[in-house]
Amino acid sequence: MNRRTSARWATAQTPENPAVDVLIPTRNRGAELAVTLSGLAAQDSPVFRVVVSDQSDGAPAWELAPISAMVRVLRAQGTEVELLQHLPRRGMAEHRQFLLDQARADDVLFLDDDVWLEPGALARMSEALDQLGCGFVGMAPQGLSYLADRRPEQTQVFEPWEGPVTPERIRPKEPAFQRWPLHSAANLSHVSAELGLEPGQWLPYKIAWLGGCTMFRRQALEETGGFRFWEQLPPEHCGEDVVAQWRVMESFGGAGILPAGAVHLESPTTVPDRRVEAFEVILSDSPHENGLTHH
Repeated sequence: MNRRTSARWATAQTPENPAVDVLIPTRNRGAELAVTLSGLAAQDSPVFRVVVSDQSDGAPAWELAPISAMVRVLRAQGTEVELLQHLPRRGMAEHRQFLLDQARADDVLFLDDDVWLEPGALARMSEALDQLGCGFVGMAPQGLSYLADRRPEQTQVFEPWEGPVTPERIRPKEPAFQRWPLHSAANLSHVSAELGLEPGQWLPYKIAWLGGCTMFRRQALEETGGFRFWEQLPPEHCGEDVVAQWRVMESFGGAGILPAGAVHLESPTTVPDRRVEAFEVILSDSPHENGLTHH
């Protein structure tokens, strides 16, 4: 276990070199960010560093007591935490590229500020990325208010990876795009229960894309352009993560991981204007189709 327990919080320490940089873009979400950081404080391994980039209106988020308290907890546990203000706002793609530019570790986890991770989730993703050798893995955040809402018509597209994860091309007119409903509601929680996965066991499966909790091999993301396409987008846009993932998938492959130990807090979106889909602008061979919302 890499996380320092309370018996050693007051001892002198030097942060270890991180295996994963956890990159969190945030804006006007004090309560949610505190919950997200509390989930990270429950992760034991691997060694990770947290970079929070804030675009909130007014004072930075870490001036709120719950957030500053969780930052103190993480630092007492031996986790390096970097807090940055990044203004003016130029859109989510630019914000993600700014965070990527801060990264030092070989692997980077883009974690949204409204996602809680169960203990062990970070270790499962890190182990899966190492063993699969693909460009990224991730856990689709589950909306637990939907646990009683079973949707077999959406989960029937579930398909585990058999053998190595290989590159794929995903576009709206191609069959693989029809996997997108799998990540709606609490579908993956139902799939995991049906599969009877044991504690510590994980299973890779095929995706259309992943939102909210995606761990990349940094080199793979940078080699495929990262989010540098932000200059081609207006500040108000959505789907920037789809573009980056599709590019990585075409060269290196990508996979979802079950069980999905990420929980969506189900707060209102901070990107209400969703008229511009990034993939429509950046990937000109991708005409608009419905289906890019998760719940």
